[in-house]
Amino acid sequence: MGWLAALCLVLLQTGAHGFDIFDGISLNHQEITESAILETTLDVCRAVVQAAGKTFKPPIPPYTAESVARACDVAKSSKSFSQTIEYIQDKNVGIDKRYFYSARHHFDNEEFTKGKKLITSGLSAVKANNKLQNFEAARKTLGRLLHSLQDFYSHSNWVEMGETNPNSKLIKPGSLGKTAAKSKATCRSCNGNDCKDNILEDILREKILTTGYFEFVPGFSKPDGKCSHGGVFDRTSSIDPTGGINKDKTDSEHGHLHFKAANMAIAATKQVLEDIRLAAGDAAFLQLMGINKGKALCFCIDTTGSMGDDIEAVREVTSSIINSRVGTEDEPSAYILVPFNDPDFGPLMRTTDPEAFKRAINSLTATGGGDFPEMSLSGLRLALTGAPPGSDIFVFTDATAKDDHLLGAVLTLVERTKSVVNFMITGSLGLRRRRAINNTNDQQQQQPKAITKASSKVYADLAQASGGVAIQTTKSQLLAAITIVTESSSSAQVLLLQAARSPGKPDNFTFTVDESVKNLTIFITGRSVTFTLISPSGVSQSSTDLTGPLISSSQSVGNFQTLELTTQVGQWEIRLVSTNPYTLKVKGESSIDFLSDFLEVSEGPLGGFEVLENRPRAGANTSLRVTVTGGGSAIVTEVFLVVSLTSERVNSSVEARGKGKFLARFDSIPSGEFVVLVKGQSNESSTRSSKATTSFQRQSSNSIRASAVTVSADDLEGVLEPGVPLSVPFSVLSNGSGGSFTIQATNDQGFTLLFPSTLLLTAGSRANGMVNITAPAGTASGTDVTLTIEANAPGGTDANYVFLRLTVLVPVTDFTEPGCQLLSLQSNCSADCSASMWELSVEVTDGVNGTGIDTISFRGGNGTSNTSLLAGNATLVSYNASCCSPDVEIVVVDQVGNVGSCSYTVRTPTVNTTTTTAMPTTAASTQVVQSFLLCLSITILGLSLSI
Repeated sequence: MGWLAALCLVLLQTGAHGFDIFDGISLNHQEITESAILETTLDVCRAVVQAAGKTFKPPIPPYTAESVARACDVAKSSKSFSQTIEYIQDKNVGIDKRYFYSARHHFDNEEFTKGKKLITSGLSAVKANNKLQNFEAARKTLGRLLHSLQDFYSHSNWVEMGETNPNSKLIKPGSLGKTAAKSKATCRSCNGNDCKDNILEDILREKILTTGYFEFVPGFSKPDGKCSHGGVFDRTSSIDPTGGINKDKTDSEHGHLHFKAANMAIAATKQVLEDIRLAAGDAAFLQLMGINKGKALCFCIDTTGSMGDDIEAVREVTSSIINSRVGTEDEPSAYILVPFNDPDFGPLMRTTDPEAFKRAINSLTATGGGDFPEMSLSGLRLALTGAPPGSDIFVFTDATAKDDHLLGAVLTLVERTKSVVNFMITGSLGLRRRRAINNTNDQQQQQPKAITKASSKVYADLAQASGGVAIQTTKSQLLAAITIVTESSSSAQVLLLQAARSPGKPDNFTFTVDESVKNLTIFITGRSVTFTLISPSGVSQSSTDLTGPLISSSQSVGNFQTLELTTQVGQWEIRLVSTNPYTLKVKGESSIDFLSDFLEVSEGPLGGFEVLENRPRAGANTSLRVTVTGGGSAIVTEVFLVVSLTSERVNSSVEARGKGKFLARFDSIPSGEFVVLVKGQSNESSTRSSKATTSFQRQSSNSIRASAVTVSADDLEGVLEPGVPLSVPFSVLSNGSGGSFTIQATNDQGFTLLFPSTLLLTAGSRANGMVNITAPAGTASGTDVTLTIEANAPGGTDANYVFLRLTVLVPVTDFTEPGCQLLSLQSNCSADCSASMWELSVEVTDGVNGTGIDTISFRGGNGTSNTSLLAGNATLVSYNASCCSPDVEIVVVDQVGNVGSCSYTVRTPTVNTTTTTAMPTTAASTQVVQSFLLCLSITILGLSLSI
């Protein structure tokens, strides 16, 4: 995982502020994070598979996202799993880029209290996000807090004190233990370059925690007698006591302990992930990690009066999808519904229960909508922020967009989430409006035509930008259209080619099919489009004859047609002829796909690159990170930027970075919308019977556009407290012409915003602004709000944006884990375990001042349970099971995610001595308890107290 390490150019300087983010033999933040995620996810999958009564087949180390996804029996999710790991890694490494000078983010300068607060507050936010299924926001915060957690082991003396386990107090209430006072000396100067013994003996003997002091700016000092961080960047390392104690790399001052610290950081990261797992449950944890069977099913539906037939068609296709996919590898990972009308839209409904989704669809009614346009983009924006990245979203409407001022904000969401938006448009857009103004004068009657043309183009542009389709059909054909599009949606579907021509013109397109591709399908939208198809073997077939040798089946509805091809390996050609605008897509199912992100030069002192989270800079060279997923040993040989409307290509130089990662460097970027085209070599096969190396090509679904405007912002910790305004500073840089730039800030929750409407810039200059956002009092913890700040150049000729995810979090005051009190444990276990039972009664409580019990779950047992409320803040848990299932762990989670775990067993003793333990019996029981209680332990987050 050394891709970013190899990219960082630090002007020949060595040393990093945290586990090394550069290349080499040292373990870096990316590798530490990936290792912990893979191992923890594998543990969760093992438990899930075994709980289902199946045999778990672990992969052979070293683990990869692909091998773990396959072991989890969801091989199709290897791309989303890889994407999740990469996103968490990026947010982790971003701390070194964005908060290089912040001592608390790195546990420097003995900032224990503030450093721990970053971890515990972040953990509370992650759990609150998970509770509301806002997994993308949870991933962002998780990546950030893991950086600080991991730095603790590299920057403190925890390892030097001889500790062999992670410091669990970092994620628990209370102090970290004994920490050095500001006046207490902790180090002596190193003996030249030898710093192995520079920490004072009494500090280690008394196990007093300390960390090194770090200052990048010359002229700053440190308290007398304190340890320094060390390394070239640290100006305090030359001040007595000289040297440092960091273990970031093998050649750091304490590099001899690097691997001990790194392995401790892996264990600590796993500890955090396990805590999140216990709070969320196994199913939600796997969703957080991007481990899903299929894509989410997301419908955004117009519910105005004329949409009755459309809603009925959606009901029918919903039942069909659920009935055909539940229990299969394409079962939707989530079901999302967003209704919109005028003036309302939402609320977003998200569930993993297919029957609940059916009920929600069935409850929709078509009412209202007196004027013509509707709040379609508001509804779509809510769907884009609520659906997982890379989702297929279906918008159903027969009206134009009343809120087309949100087009820029929606386009930014499409670009960032990489979701595909499909529009199902019925009737003639403008019909409702025409009827409403039928009795007005001729001048008014001309207005709908212009509105219809402009607004229908909004839908077409959004579909093209996202890689979706805009299907125009009659209401009677809608069911057939929905069925065609949704049936072709699969989590294993990949895009081989897409192109658009507007205005339409004759053109020829080629695409390469490799051995791994199956279910090859062509999608064409447009009126009066003819084609000629030529196979790799030279056989041709035209649109006038759909029964030839190349097309196994075809369907046509409205302006949309699909062609299912007989799969042949090699280069295909399709020639399209039309004077009307049209789009072309070629898709198939394959394990091989790719992820890509543009990189920008970091403005931080470390230099190197950061992942670019908005549009790349026009007129400049740039770099693109490409990660192959599911391809095993696949290699990338060519990466192109392809202009969507002309197919003009910009080539790059490609460098392999190891572990399926490649760096593509471009000397220029196209001026119009473009997509990424990747070509390479692979020996993967759809039948796995052939291992011959073949060429493959894949293309990104979403269009990208460059910009001469740069917008940046700092969301600080990304936390929004209800009722308290949060100030978000932002800046706009014009790399082109100057003038008055229009600023537009929007958010998907309708929270109050204050921001400047314009900023005045000169060419090549930067201007700063501030957005104040306030969540209403009473907003639920875990609510995810997306804030988009867009800057438009004078005349609307250019625009760019910054996209921030904020988490609403009510300040957490309850940090106490729920506790358990055993009331009774009885058994009549005998040699024949199948003929005997045991039962357990436990009182669980969250304490007098706790937030209350949220969930109670059971691990390691297959018995039956009941819960009932008791007086106060307590719950009675009753459990009984066969003696063949002698163990159980009760996991108790309170309302803010604190986790308590209680383990019980009635296993027969294996020791020679005989111990009889009297156990309480119920009033109805006259049996003598003959089993032995080997172990009764109450375990709270990994700390066991034997009784």
